[in-house]
Formats: sequence, C-alpha cells, structure tokens
Amino acid sequence: MVEREQVRPLAPASHRLSSEDDKVTNHLSRLRRRRCIKCWGCIAATILIQAAVVIILVFTVFRVKDPVIKLNGFTVDKLELINGTTTPGPGVNMSLTADVSVKNPNFASFRYKNTTTTLFYRGTVIGEARGPPGQAKARRTMKMNVTVEIISDSLMSNPSLLTDISSGILPMNSYSRVPGRVKMLKIIKKHVVVKMNCSITVNITSRSIQKQKCKRDVDL
Repeated sequence: MVEREQVRPLAPASHRLSSEDDKVTNHLSRLRRRRCIKCWGCIAATILIQAAVVIILVFTVFRVKDPVIKLNGFTVDKLELINGTTTPGPGVNMSLTADVSVKNPNFASFRYKNTTTTLFYRGTVIGEARGPPGQAKARRTMKMNVTVEIISDSLMSNPSLLTDISSGILPMNSYSRVPGRVKMLKIIKKHVVVKMNCSITVNITSRSIQKQKCKRDVDL
C-alpha cells in the first residue's frame, strides 16, 4: 500500500495579500517617521543657528557700549576786573561756558535727558547749569555748550581767592552728569548714566583753561 504524500495546502489568496499590504504599510510608516525626524531635525538646527546668531549679535554688534562724555574746554565769557589788575570788582559777574561732547559708540541712538554741570572752587559750589535733552545718533558725537553762571558771593567769600587771583590761576573742579537710554531694535533697552569729574586750572589773564584732568564713570 502506497502512502499518499501529505501536501500542505496553500494559504488563501486573501491572506497573502494581507501580508504584502502589511509590509507596504510598515515600509511607508518607516519612511514617514524618517521624514518626520529629518523635518524636526532641520527645524531644531534652524532654531539653534538663529539662537547662536542672536547671541553673537547681542555680545558683539548689539552689545551696549558705554557712551563717552568729554570736557573739551571752558571759556570765560564774563569776568569783570578792576582796571589794570586781575582782581574782580565788587559784585563781580562771571560766567563760564563748558564745551561738552557725548560720543555714542553704539549702533543705536543714545537719548539723554537734561544734563547737569556743577562747578566747584576749593570744595564750594560756585555755579550750576542744566543743558537741554538731546540725542547722540548711532556712532556719532553730540556736542553741547553749557553756560555756568558763577555765584559771586560763594566765590568772593572764599579766603583763598585773593591768593589764587594774585597768582593768576583759579583751581576749580567740575562735575557733569548725563542720564539717558540706549534702545536697539525696540527690544534691547539699557539705561545709562554717564558721569565726569574734572580738575581744572583757569588762567585769569588769558581767560582760558590752562590745565585739566578728567575721570569718567558710567552706571548701567
């Protein structure tokens, strides 16, 4: 008796089609995942590059630099003296004009409020002046003339005045203050106060500054 060979029945056609569909679906799913990963990777890389560029700009081009205030000189406008001497007359009227400049090294304008300049003679306040608000454009220097009216009583009452006048030299000190703000791209705002202290030697005969030494300070 011949044994019949056992023949494995073929899978139904519907089952074979289902397996092929699953493979295609899995393949397409993997492709979509890869594309999605690449897409998010590109987005993340773009964000990182933009953030790096912004950081570089903030610490280079858009970094707020200190404005520089400078006293270019003083001019004696009025000084009433007794004829043939260097001695001021009674009730002397005296005024000085300070030539002050504000240099703005930033790539944005520096808007400042009222400037203040105070003049001292041997520790005593003898005059004060206020300058109008203004603006120093980007990478430009703004110049201003500030006239200081001398308080004659405070000057004449100082016991050292006659000695200094006899030598033809008046030692003075000035203090200037310029508050303002630097604004970049309507985002970066920095309040700045520029200060300057100067030691000045005024030549009475030539009515000009003979010597000056200034120290600057900036509060951010």
